[in-house]
Amino acid sequence: MQIEIFDPAMCCSTGVCGPSVDPALARFAADLDMLASSGVTVRRFNLGQEPQAFAQNEQVRELLTTTGESALPIIFTDGDLRSAGRFPTRDELAEWTKSPIATPSVESTSDADADAVETSCCSSSEVGSADAVACCSASEPLTMGKKTSTSTSCC
Repeated sequence: MQIEIFDPAMCCSTGVCGPSVDPALARFAADLDMLASSGVTVRRFNLGQEPQAFAQNEQVRELLTTTGESALPIIFTDGDLRSAGRFPTRDELAEWTKSPIATPSVESTSDADADAVETSCCSSSEVGSADAVACCSASEPLTMGKKTSTSTSCC
Protein backbone atom coordinates (compact mmCIF):
# COMPACT_ATOMS: atom_id res chain seq x y z
CA MET A 1 0.00 0.00 0.00
CA GLN A 2 1.30 3.45 -0.90
CA ILE A 3 -0.03 6.91 -0.07
CA GLU A 4 1.20 9.97 -1.95
CA ILE A 5 0.66 13.50 -0.73
CA PHE A 6 1.16 16.52 -2.97
CA ASP A 7 1.52 19.33 -0.44
CA PRO A 8 1.43 23.10 -0.91
CA ALA A 9 4.76 24.89 -0.68
CA MET A 10 6.10 24.53 2.87
CA CYS A 11 9.43 25.26 4.56
CA CYS A 12 10.25 21.57 5.05
CA SER A 13 8.73 18.21 4.14
CA THR A 14 6.17 18.24 6.96
CA GLY A 15 5.50 21.96 7.31
CA VAL A 16 5.39 21.38 11.07
CA CYS A 17 7.88 23.96 12.20
CA GLY A 18 8.14 27.65 12.91
CA PRO A 19 6.40 29.74 15.54
CA SER A 20 2.77 29.04 14.57
CA VAL A 21 1.97 25.53 13.42
CA ASP A 22 -1.44 24.63 12.03
CA PRO A 23 -2.80 21.96 14.41
CA ALA A 24 -4.40 20.08 11.47
CA LEU A 25 -0.98 19.85 9.82
CA ALA A 26 0.60 18.57 13.05
CA ARG A 27 -2.11 15.90 13.39
CA PHE A 28 -1.69 14.90 9.74
CA ALA A 29 2.10 14.57 10.11
CA ALA A 30 1.60 12.36 13.19
CA ASP A 31 -0.99 10.27 11.33
CA LEU A 32 1.41 9.76 8.41
CA ASP A 33 4.14 8.68 10.84
CA MET A 34 1.73 6.08 12.25
CA LEU A 35 0.90 4.85 8.74
CA ALA A 36 4.58 4.52 7.89
CA SER A 37 5.23 2.57 11.09
CA SER A 38 2.41 0.16 10.17
CA GLY A 39 4.07 -0.63 6.82
CA VAL A 40 2.39 1.84 4.46
CA THR A 41 4.77 3.56 2.04
CA VAL A 42 4.31 7.31 2.52
CA ARG A 43 5.59 9.70 -0.14
CA ARG A 44 5.22 13.46 0.27
CA PHE A 45 5.94 16.01 -2.41
CA ASN A 46 6.34 19.67 -1.52
CA LEU A 47 5.42 22.14 -4.28
CA GLY A 48 8.16 24.53 -3.19
CA GLN A 49 10.89 21.87 -3.22
CA GLU A 50 9.75 19.27 -5.76
CA PRO A 51 7.73 21.02 -8.49
CA GLN A 52 8.73 18.41 -11.06
CA ALA A 53 6.71 15.72 -9.25
CA PHE A 54 3.63 17.94 -9.62
CA ALA A 55 4.30 18.51 -13.32
CA GLN A 56 4.80 14.78 -13.97
CA ASN A 57 1.49 13.67 -12.44
CA GLU A 58 -1.34 14.26 -14.93
CA GLN A 59 -4.12 14.32 -12.30
CA VAL A 60 -2.21 16.78 -10.12
CA ARG A 61 -1.48 19.02 -13.13
CA GLU A 62 -5.15 18.99 -14.11
CA LEU A 63 -6.37 19.84 -10.59
CA LEU A 64 -3.85 22.67 -10.28
CA THR A 65 -4.81 24.01 -13.69
CA THR A 66 -8.56 23.98 -12.99
CA THR A 67 -8.60 24.79 -9.28
CA GLY A 68 -5.24 26.37 -8.52
CA GLU A 69 -3.26 25.89 -5.33
CA SER A 70 -6.47 25.59 -3.31
CA ALA A 71 -6.56 21.98 -4.61
CA LEU A 72 -3.58 21.21 -2.36
CA PRO A 73 -2.97 18.95 -0.58
CA ILE A 74 -3.86 16.23 -3.08
CA ILE A 75 -3.90 12.69 -1.65
CA PHE A 76 -3.61 9.41 -3.58
CA THR A 77 -3.57 5.82 -2.35
CA ASP A 78 -2.12 3.30 -4.78
CA GLY A 79 -2.68 5.84 -7.58
CA ASP A 80 -6.35 6.52 -6.76
CA LEU A 81 -7.30 10.14 -6.02
CA ARG A 82 -8.78 10.24 -2.51
CA SER A 83 -8.91 13.88 -1.51
CA ALA A 84 -8.01 17.39 -2.62
CA GLY A 85 -7.94 20.75 -0.88
CA ARG A 86 -7.87 19.49 2.71
CA PHE A 87 -5.98 17.23 5.08
CA PRO A 88 -7.88 13.98 5.57
CA THR A 89 -8.91 12.71 8.97
CA ARG A 90 -7.20 9.82 10.73
CA ASP A 91 -10.27 7.66 10.12
CA GLU A 92 -10.18 8.40 6.38
CA LEU A 93 -6.49 7.52 6.19
CA ALA A 94 -7.12 4.26 8.04
CA GLU A 95 -10.00 3.37 5.71
CA TRP A 96 -8.11 4.25 2.51
CA THR A 97 -4.97 2.34 3.49
CA LYS A 98 -6.74 -0.46 5.37
CA SER A 99 -4.34 0.21 8.23
CA PRO A 100 -5.17 0.15 11.91
CA ILE A 101 -4.31 3.65 13.07
CA ALA A 102 -4.86 4.06 16.79
CA THR A 103 -7.27 6.85 17.59
CA PRO A 104 -5.93 8.76 20.59
CA SER A 105 -8.11 9.70 23.51
CA VAL A 106 -9.11 13.34 23.84
CA GLU A 107 -6.49 13.89 26.55
CA SER A 108 -3.64 12.42 24.50
CA THR A 109 -4.45 14.29 21.28
CA SER A 110 -2.80 17.49 22.45
CA ASP A 111 0.23 15.55 23.70
CA ALA A 112 0.59 13.79 20.34
CA ASP A 113 0.28 17.12 18.52
CA ALA A 114 2.89 18.67 20.80
CA ASP A 115 5.27 15.76 20.18
CA ALA A 116 4.74 16.10 16.43
CA VAL A 117 5.47 19.82 16.59
CA GLU A 118 8.61 19.33 18.64
CA THR A 119 10.13 16.48 16.67
CA SER A 120 8.75 16.27 13.16
CA CYS A 121 10.95 18.82 11.38
CA CYS A 122 14.15 17.26 12.62
CA SER A 123 12.91 13.76 13.30
CA SER A 124 15.01 10.69 12.73
CA SER A 125 13.02 9.89 9.59
CA GLU A 126 14.36 13.04 8.00
CA VAL A 127 17.99 12.58 8.98
CA GLY A 128 20.01 12.48 5.81
CA SER A 129 17.27 14.02 3.71
CA ALA A 130 17.62 17.33 1.94
CA ASP A 131 15.20 18.84 4.46
CA ALA A 132 17.36 17.83 7.40
CA VAL A 133 20.33 19.54 5.81
CA ALA A 134 18.51 22.60 4.49
CA CYS A 135 15.90 23.05 7.18
CA CYS A 136 17.01 21.68 10.48
CA SER A 137 20.71 21.18 10.90
CA ALA A 138 22.11 24.68 10.63
CA SER A 139 22.46 26.83 13.69
CA GLU A 140 21.68 30.45 13.11
CA PRO A 141 21.15 33.48 15.31
CA LEU A 142 17.54 33.83 16.36
CA THR A 143 16.28 37.14 17.67
CA MET A 144 13.27 37.15 19.96
CA GLY A 145 12.50 40.61 21.18
CA LYS A 146 15.79 42.01 22.46
CA LYS A 147 17.30 38.61 23.21
CA THR A 148 19.53 36.87 20.64
CA SER A 149 20.61 33.27 20.90
CA THR A 150 22.10 30.63 18.61
CA SER A 151 20.02 27.50 18.27
CA THR A 152 18.93 25.02 15.67
CA SER A 153 16.39 26.58 13.37
CA CYS A 154 13.70 24.45 11.82
CA CYS A 155 13.01 26.91 9.03
